[in-house]
Amino acid sequence: MRLYPAIDVKDGQCVRLKKGLFNEVTVYSERPYEIAKGFEEAGAQFIHTVDLDGALKGHG
Repeated sequence: MRLYPAIDVKDGQCVRLKKGLFNEVTVYSERPYEIAKGFEEAGAQFIHTVDLDGALKGHG
């Protein structure tokens, strides 16, 4: 089994949506790059990144 760390990005911030609702957002970091760097330093070779703004609008 392979595990991939994930980063959801909305308005340039790392976030988590509550039950997929775009108006219920928890911000975990204002610097997605630093979160990604931390995953890399922990040994991750791949990071699953989701552009929530693009997903909401239908394009990125």
